[in-house]
Amino acid sequence: MADAILTARAVRKTYPSGDRQIQVLDEIDLSVARGESVSIRGESGSGKSTLLNLLAGLDKPDKGEVLWGASTETGPERRATYLGMVFQSFYLIPELDAFQNVLMARRMIGRISAVDKARVHDLLGKVDLLERKHHLPNQLSGGERQRVAVARALMNKPPLLLADEPTGNLDERTGDAVIELLLNLCSETGTALILVTHNMAHAAKTSRQLLLQGGRMRLA
Repeated sequence: MADAILTARAVRKTYPSGDRQIQVLDEIDLSVARGESVSIRGESGSGKSTLLNLLAGLDKPDKGEVLWGASTETGPERRATYLGMVFQSFYLIPELDAFQNVLMARRMIGRISAVDKARVHDLLGKVDLLERKHHLPNQLSGGERQRVAVARALMNKPPLLLADEPTGNLDERTGDAVIELLLNLCSETGTALILVTHNMAHAAKTSRQLLLQGGRMRLA
């Protein structure tokens, strides 16, 4: 795929278990185009989070390669601008308000400018939290905290967003709203989305649905 934002080629991953090696991922191939939304489903223990860690450059495959664009460079410096991540547990900094939590994504890579602060305002507006920008995480609901996390993930205008069970700590109605928000924002910005989820209804909303089973990937 010529315009691929992310490519995984023949990726394998094993983990030791006593005197054995457990193969979690076996010859995984994946290509994601700019602006595409892809969901990956699988049972608990199927390797979904392991795969996402490899795609995010947080771990290395035993065999195969992961490319961001045309490059195999997936280190921390490039990660800060190439991809955003949304997790099940939010991972907001409890001492910082919503505005500062979103701004932190930019602060990690350089000085803060007026343009950066204006972008935070714009993103909080898009996730309907501008009026709560000075609230700490413990003053926000679970859905609001996840919307802050979505805004933070998009702060540096990454071409790729990875979401690992982003509705796992939310009730059904709030989870549905967060998925709609993710899909709409990614469509609006042209950001590619990889959504790892166990929720079939959420997976069905993406443009391509994949199933991870027995260490291998196939169309769902």
